[in-house]
Amino acid sequence: MRRYWQRIEERLAELLIHTSGISAVIFVFAILFFVLREGWPGLASGAVDLGQMLFSGDWRPTSPEGARYGTLALVVGTFSVTVVAMAIAVPLSLGAALFLSEFAPPAWRETLKVLIEILAAIPSVVWGFIGLMVMNPLIVQFTGAAIGLNVLNGGIILALMSAPIITSLSEDALKAVPDSYREAALAMGATQWQTAWRVLLPTARKGLAGAALLGLGRAVGESMAVLMATGHSVRYPNGLLDSVRTLTATIAAELGESAVGSEHYRALFLVGAQLLVITFAINWVASRLVRGGTK
Repeated sequence: MRRYWQRIEERLAELLIHTSGISAVIFVFAILFFVLREGWPGLASGAVDLGQMLFSGDWRPTSPEGARYGTLALVVGTFSVTVVAMAIAVPLSLGAALFLSEFAPPAWRETLKVLIEILAAIPSVVWGFIGLMVMNPLIVQFTGAAIGLNVLNGGIILALMSAPIITSLSEDALKAVPDSYREAALAMGATQWQTAWRVLLPTARKGLAGAALLGLGRAVGESMAVLMATGHSVRYPNGLLDSVRTLTATIAAELGESAVGSEHYRALFLVGAQLLVITFAINWVASRLVRGGTK
């Protein structure tokens, strides 16, 4: 009788696991279907020109002279902020992961891990307020810019938001390196730093690259923080102190003001589809690298 109930429990556990895995796939395709269902009529009716959307930077959805739905400036703004964020976040995160994995005393390690988790739990709107109320005047003061809501501000905020996930995944990649590698390097006379720099980082490079790309996907998909920190100006940036607008910020700012079923409404959903394609591509590359492990 006991074995009978154990078999039932095992079957239920297997069913729950399979259902969870299948449901995740269903949810992803359901979201993609919903976005395309809402945006496709704009392309089918000719209200939104796909060529103009992809290759024009003229975003004027409410212009009385004729609506324009060019997203190229938004794409450039998104990647300009993201590149700055990754230039800041990746070195700091890799350094933090290396310290946690190899150099930090056990008591420090546990405390720092908790702090990193707290940093990851801060809501994006709070980061947006930090960019608006703290970073904005600091950037004006130290750079002489007319306004501190720009690429640099958004990049710093996104770097702080992306750093926890990059640090956590990078530490996991470093921990996955077999201890025999460390022991062999130390036995040959290498110092702890030489072992980390010459052995651990090259061995875990695929996992570290995957962590950086997942952090990149996190930065690309952020909306509220960049809406408040980048100035929300549709333009091609010429430098770090120029205001820009991102794809996500455009959706967050304008979707609530557009009439359901209007051209503007359809165009915003097509922007969402464009963003989904970008994030899917980033996460696909990251998953391929992470699957490579430490080999």
